[in-house]
Amino acid sequence: EEGKKLFVNHIKDAEEGKTVEFDKVLLVDNNGAVTVGAPTVNGAKVVAEVVAPLVKGDKVIVFKMKRRKDYRKKNGHRTHFTQVEIKSINA
Repeated sequence: EEGKKLFVNHIKDAEEGKTVEFDKVLLVDNNGAVTVGAPTVNGAKVVAEVVAPLVKGDKVIVFKMKRRKDYRKKNGHRTHFTQVEIKSINA
C-alpha cells in the first residue's frame, strides 16, 4: 500500500529523506489480480523514502543456565531497523 510506513532490516547507507528501491518483489496485487514470482516478479519495483535511518527494536534477553552447576549467562541485544514509507509500487 502506498503511504504505508514499514520497518525493514537496517540499511547501512540510509539517510533521512533519501529514496530506496527494492527490486526483489515476491508478490504483487493489482486490484485483485495477484502475481506471484518464482522466485521474484520480473520488472516489479517498490520505491520507498527513508523516514528514520536507525530504529532499535525491543530488547531480546538470552538466558542460559545449567541446573546444579552454578552456570548462568545472561545476554541481550536490540535488533536495528530502518523505517521507510512506501511511495510507489511499479509492476
